[in-house]
Amino acid sequence: MSEATNPVLRAITRTSLVGQILVGLVAGCLLALIAPGLATSASLVGDLFVAALKAVAPILVFVLVMSSLANHKRGQPTHIKPIMLLYALGTLSAAVVAVLASFAFPSSLVLVSQATDVAPPEGISAVLRTLLFSVADNPVSALLNANFIGILAWAIGLGFAFRHASDSSRALIGDLSAGVSLIVRVVIRFAPLGVFGLVAGALAESGFDALLGYLHLLVVLVGCMLFVALVMNPLIVFWKIRRNPYPLVFTCLRESGLTAFFTRSSAANIPVNLQLCQRLGLHEDTYSVSIPLGATINMAGAAITITVLTLAAVHTLGVAVDIPSALLLSLVAAVCACGASGVAGGSLLLIPLACSLFGISNELAMQVVAVGFIIGIVQDSAETALNSSTDVLFTAASCIAHGDYDPLPQGETDRV
Repeated sequence: MSEATNPVLRAITRTSLVGQILVGLVAGCLLALIAPGLATSASLVGDLFVAALKAVAPILVFVLVMSSLANHKRGQPTHIKPIMLLYALGTLSAAVVAVLASFAFPSSLVLVSQATDVAPPEGISAVLRTLLFSVADNPVSALLNANFIGILAWAIGLGFAFRHASDSSRALIGDLSAGVSLIVRVVIRFAPLGVFGLVAGALAESGFDALLGYLHLLVVLVGCMLFVALVMNPLIVFWKIRRNPYPLVFTCLRESGLTAFFTRSSAANIPVNLQLCQRLGLHEDTYSVSIPLGATINMAGAAITITVLTLAAVHTLGVAVDIPSALLLSLVAAVCACGASGVAGGSLLLIPLACSLFGISNELAMQVVAVGFIIGIVQDSAETALNSSTDVLFTAASCIAHGDYDPLPQGETDRV
């Protein structure tokens, strides 16, 4: 039966991808409530979707960056430096917001006895050392382990090298990039099914009972992330483009943040962000580098997590904190957040480093990390949504400021 005569296929093709994802979200919630046993099995679909995104992301970044640089026309501008500045400003401002919120609404923890079997970094030097060695990683190892710093380094090096190759060789690299991009578009079309499985499995297996004891802490964490997403980031974008930032902000949250919330992986959301940048009409030579780079160093959500949980431990233990110490914590959290993806366990394992500023022992700090794992079902989702959507937001803002992209007027964002 053709698409024209099949009402189901016609309804699917006429519904936007975001609308289909929302349907998958509601269906997953209903399945978890009605048939928890079946919902647990449905989680396989969600896990498979995330695995497919993670599998395609490294090769996509490698090929796309290499192709963009190899086929870059001389004199064509890119705006990586301004985007890097926005990334740094956004992450630092998020840490400051988290400090202010933690002072205004102090949280207390019931420190648990469970420990983790992973070791946190011993200092900022260890975080930076990990990042530096990531650059020097073997290219095959970088692709296998999704080391995006190493992937970027090799892709940039080979991209510049292939600028001197023959036209046919550069055309082949361009065709390879187009082929991988097509595979990514096919994977993303299964996002509604993936969200359905992720939501159904998460609610059936965990529920939210374990989160009730940490409701205040979650409200502070998620409240900070919402404030950054809806107030701080728009202010930064307005400073950059001098026009109403909210149509672009809401587009990025809807198209990127929603998917990232459920995949809970910045790496898995790289293909989604690259496709969104393409639909927005951004400069490919810019977004092909800024998006994977942002997934590595643009970590406003991680800065909030590190700061709020550290100050919650400080308040619980009755440690006095003055303004200079709080500002130092903001700076340390921002630097650590930029290195979060280079450390096993992400932002939570950088909490002991921040706790050490206030003389909190590693044993107590690791108990705070355990609390972070308990609330991770919400904390990690919100953190990833903020991080990933901001990558596209700041990339688009820089392109607007330099005249490479004219945003759609408010009311036309459905065309994006």
